[in-house]
Amino acid sequence: MPDLEKNRQNVIAFYQMAFTDGKPREAVEAFVGASYRQHNPHVADGKDGFIAYFERMAEEYPDKHLQILRSVAEGHLVMVHTHQIWPGDEDYVSMDVFRLDEAGKIVEHWDVMQTIPQELAHENGMF
Repeated sequence: MPDLEKNRQNVIAFYQMAFTDGKPREAVEAFVGASYRQHNPHVADGKDGFIAYFERMAEEYPDKHLQILRSVAEGHLVMVHTHQIWPGDEDYVSMDVFRLDEAGKIVEHWDVMQTIPQELAHENGMF
């Protein structure tokens, strides 16, 4: 049985290091397993694809920030709901799902992301 809290903490630390801290290579070395399968259509598959994409993001957007608002672990999956704050006029909300191996290392990723609209049809917000 996977250690759900360890998996959840590994994903949070990975996301923080890779995205907000701008250290994707270090994040991959610390938290990714032997292989890494990517489902985001903008990021190439594999560890090298992830590193290249997020090193470019760190260089182009050094002031970006990520807030993980909630996280859920079940089996070998961890889901995070985030508020992504980028320089400029648009912030984003995202839901990311990570699959971890038996050792608690990330081996697969899916996500959905959208800009936070100025107007909503309700008063519930995005978070």
